[in-house]
Amino acid sequence: MKYIQPKTPNLKAIELVVLTMSWLTIFSIPFFQHRQNGLVDWSSVFVEWIRMFSFLVIFMLNAYYFVPKLLFQKKYIPYIGFTLLAIFAVISLSFFLQYYLLPVEPLTMPPMDLGPGMPPMELGTKMPAPLGFRTPHIEEHKSILMIFADNFLISILVVGAGTTLKMMSQWLNEENRRKDVEKEQLKTELALLRHQVSPHFFMNTLNNIHAMVDIDVESAKDAIIRLSTLMRYLLYDTAQGHTSLKKELDFIESYITLMKLRFSKKIVITVELPDKVPDIQIPPMLFISFLENAFKHGVSYQAESFVYFKLSLIDQEINCVIRNSKHGSKENLEKNYSGIGLTNIRKSLELLFKNDYTLTIHENTNQFEVQLKIPVYENKMPGH
Repeated sequence: MKYIQPKTPNLKAIELVVLTMSWLTIFSIPFFQHRQNGLVDWSSVFVEWIRMFSFLVIFMLNAYYFVPKLLFQKKYIPYIGFTLLAIFAVISLSFFLQYYLLPVEPLTMPPMDLGPGMPPMELGTKMPAPLGFRTPHIEEHKSILMIFADNFLISILVVGAGTTLKMMSQWLNEENRRKDVEKEQLKTELALLRHQVSPHFFMNTLNNIHAMVDIDVESAKDAIIRLSTLMRYLLYDTAQGHTSLKKELDFIESYITLMKLRFSKKIVITVELPDKVPDIQIPPMLFISFLENAFKHGVSYQAESFVYFKLSLIDQEINCVIRNSKHGSKENLEKNYSGIGLTNIRKSLELLFKNDYTLTIHENTNQFEVQLKIPVYENKMPGH
C-alpha cells in the first residue's frame, strides 16, 4: 500500500533504551581507566562502581519518583527537601561501602630475595626497607569532606539531568496527547461529513416521489430504489471509514438523479464518470460536500444554471472536478460548504492524506470550480 500510517513513537521504550545505553557507557569507564598492561585493578573498579551506582540510585529516585510525584504536582518545597535528603543518604551509604566494606589495601614492600634455593621473605609494614627499595610516590588524597562535596555537586548535576529528561518526556507526551485530541476531533468532523447530507434533501425527495406516484409510476419506483441505495450507503457502507470507488460513484449517481427531480430541465446537469471503475478503496463521502454546495449555490430558478461533475482516474490518481454557475458572492460560497466550511474540509483531507492531495478552487464572474486530486490506494485506507 502506498500510504503508511504514521505511528506515534513509544516514548517510554525510547527513554529506556537511551538511559540503559548511557549508564552502561558510564559504568564501563572505570574498567578501561583502571586497566594497565592487560591487567585490571578490580578493587579500584569496584570502588568506582559503588560510587557510580549511588549516582544511578539518585537519578532513578529523582526521575521516576520525586519528579512525577512531587515536582509535577507543584509540591516544590517537599521536592527539594526529599531530593536533598536522598542525596545525603545515598552518598553517605556509598562512603560506608567504599571505605569500610572495601577498604584500600595498605602499601607493602615487595618480598626480599634471600638467595638461590631460599623462598622470598615477606617484609612487614614496620620493617626497615631493604637496600635500594624506594617507596613509590603516593598522591595526596582529598579529605572526606572534599570528596563528599564533589559527590554532592555531581549528584546535583545528575538530578538536573534526570529532571530535564522527565520534563522533556512529559512535554512530548503532552504534545502527542494534543495531536491525538486533534485527530479525534477531525475524525468526529469526518463522521459528521459522512452523515451530513441535508435532511431537507430527504424531505424534498420524498415529496417529489409522492407527487410522481400518480403521474409516472416507473420513475417513482426508480426514485425510491435510488433513495434506498443512498440511505443504505450512508448507514452501512460508510461505517468502516473506507468504501469502494464503485459504491461511492453509485451513491453520487443516485444523489444527482434524485436532485434532478427538484429542478426543471432548464437546469443543465452534466455527469462524466469512467466507463470502467477499478476495484480500489477510497474514504467515503469525499465529494458530496462540494456537490451539495454546487447544487445549493449554483442553481437559480431565475437565471441560467448548470452543475458539472466529472471524475476520472489518471496515473494512479483520482481527479474530481465540480463546476457550477455562480449566483452568490465569494464570501457566501466559501463560508458555508454544507455547514462544515472549507477549513474543516481541508483538515479532514489532511487527516486522511497528509500532504498527498491537491485541492484547488477557481472562480470567475459566472463560474465556481473545485478540483480535488487524491492518490489511488491499492488496499485499505489510511488508519485502517
